Amino acid sequence: QVQLVESGGGLVQPGESLRLSCAASGFIFSNYVLKWFRQAPGKAREWVATIGTAGSTSYAASVKGRFTISRDNAKNTVYLQMGSLKVDDTAVYHCNAVWIGTNADFWGQGTQVTVSS
Repeated sequence: QVQLVESGGGLVQPGESLRLSCAASGFIFSNYVLKWFRQAPGKAREWVATIGTAGSTSYAASVKGRFTISRDNAKNTVYLQMGSLKVDDTAVYHCNAVWIGTNADFWGQGTQVTVSS
């Protein structure tokens, strides 16, 4: 059974940091490109970051320099280290796993991140 389970969300103040984790099971994790998306209330889902199978990374302009995506294939886990958090970063964060060239596309249920003073 395929599962992606996010954790690490919470309530923080502006300027603080959080690390999100997404633990995967039920598929060959190392074959998959991994992404983080977020969705704020009343807004469309927004791509945040991607890490490829070889470790290459890319980021949305809104988070570049503040967020870092990483993966640990031995632990079947993808991380999102978030720093210098802003109120605008408030959203539900979802991880996504995609096997390029196939229709394998899995999503987690999300974890809430709230940035507020």
